[in-house]
Amino acid sequence: MAKERGFTLIELMVVFAILALIMAVAPSAYDRMKTAMDYRDVVRGVVTEMRSARQQAVLTGRDTAFAVDLEHQQYGVEGGKPRSIPQGIELRAIVADSEARGSHFAIRFLPSGGASGGSVDVLRIASGDGVRVRADWFSGRVEQEPVTR
Repeated sequence: MAKERGFTLIELMVVFAILALIMAVAPSAYDRMKTAMDYRDVVRGVVTEMRSARQQAVLTGRDTAFAVDLEHQQYGVEGGKPRSIPQGIELRAIVADSEARGSHFAIRFLPSGGASGGSVDVLRIASGDGVRVRADWFSGRVEQEPVTR
């Protein structure tokens, strides 16, 4: 007698149920992963751009500013290519009065290595936690520290 080969109806239903479960969970996991990647990218970008502005000021002997433009959702070294702020991420800036113009904020780095001082908070909108990237006014050193609401 020949043995029949194939899948039973129950086996197929179990496979389809597992696939449906995976498809239901995957979009939310992807969204969380994308937001986390965007957050890390912005933190790295802010730190890198601020340090680049400081280095550029020291090497060229001219003031160089790191700017945050909240109206256009961008940040970066003034005169360079701006980086965009993705959805789900919020930037807040604390700068000297002379460096704030409407929704445009800047931290100016000086040829001596110092800076006008200030900080930029990179926050996750959903949770409110994030990182503060600070530029010391005396040394121009760029540091980061955690921020919670």
